Amino acid sequence: MAHYVDSEVSRLATVMLHRPGAELARLTPRNNDSLLFDGIPWVGRAQEEHDAFAAALRQRGVEVLYLGELLEQTLAVSAAREALTASVLDTSRLGDTLRERVAAHLADLAPRELAQVLMAGLAHEEVKPGPGRSGGLVYQLMDRLDFVIDPLPNLLFTRDSSVWVRDRVAVTSLAMPARDRETTLTRAIYTHHPRFAGTELLYQPGLEHVEGGDVLLLAPNVLAIGVGERTTPAGAERLARRVFAAGLAHTILAVPIAQERATMHLDTVCTMVDVDAVVMYPNIADTLRAYPVTAGFDGEPTVGPSRPFLDAAAEAMGIDRLRIIDTGLDPVTAEREQWDDGNNTLAIAPRLCVAYERNVETNAQLERAGIEVIAISGSELGSGRGGPRCMSCPIERVPL
Repeated sequence: MAHYVDSEVSRLATVMLHRPGAELARLTPRNNDSLLFDGIPWVGRAQEEHDAFAAALRQRGVEVLYLGELLEQTLAVSAAREALTASVLDTSRLGDTLRERVAAHLADLAPRELAQVLMAGLAHEEVKPGPGRSGGLVYQLMDRLDFVIDPLPNLLFTRDSSVWVRDRVAVTSLAMPARDRETTLTRAIYTHHPRFAGTELLYQPGLEHVEGGDVLLLAPNVLAIGVGERTTPAGAERLARRVFAAGLAHTILAVPIAQERATMHLDTVCTMVDVDAVVMYPNIADTLRAYPVTAGFDGEPTVGPSRPFLDAAAEAMGIDRLRIIDTGLDPVTAEREQWDDGNNTLAIAPRLCVAYERNVETNAQLERAGIEVIAISGSELGSGRGGPRCMSCPIERVPL
């Protein structure tokens, strides 16, 4: 099947989501910080909120694919099963004895059960040594509440592990150790699932760090890449080189952002809601800068001088200016609603976006600017610091 994305705002046809499941139930006060969650979500309510999100997309004609289902189908392919099993066993912390026991455990699982382990992890108590076997020193010294295979609660945020640029997909290289294995699953899906047969990978895990939340397709042939806590300058440069080599863009804007959790990705401070409009955190609107990057004659990225982001973006997009819709109405509200993902909207068509209902003032600002808002609940979904854009990976949009 053809898959194609050339903007942030053209009509969304197909999207990949991940319905939160057992991996979210693995979060405890002992591990939520290391697994990058600010709290312990109520799993049942998070699932209800996510189901409502998916239903809102379907009601607007969007095909919804689920990562978990795609993974299960992928694991029916023997090469994918072998590769993914090997990836979770390839760690020095298991030791030989426990690695052998885990390998035997995984080998007995059906594709659905194996998919669940790869997403939700494998707890110490779920790996029982055989009769007369201790499980080895590693197993004996583990706390009974430890994980042999760590859960992946951040799978919820499918935007980060892959991003489509036209008909190619960049499987990203995630910066945080707790998320590193996510892209192994995503790459297997794009490589082995029949639906994605023939898809060319633009990027892959193991390269310099790039995360999908930092990549905005401002217009056909124009990308912005945030550089901050998660995406490194080297990662932005590597992705730019590959985009130019494939002829997928004429300009890439490298956008430095603060290296802190509140602004972990570019899409936490700025997302597009129309072909010429962004919802943007006003506290940075006047200070956000960009380095225009173009392809030199030798194919190497050529970096221009720093410019105000809004000016550089408008020029690259070939428009007079970008309209700005502020988060909130005053500095305090703006800061609160930015933290609550008020900037993290998902456009499903020009002037139509999905946003969290709790960001009342930002949503009112959007409506006044002529943007229709589909408001969804996110009281539990937001505990991992992500909004509708973070939770969605567009796979096909109508070309702009």
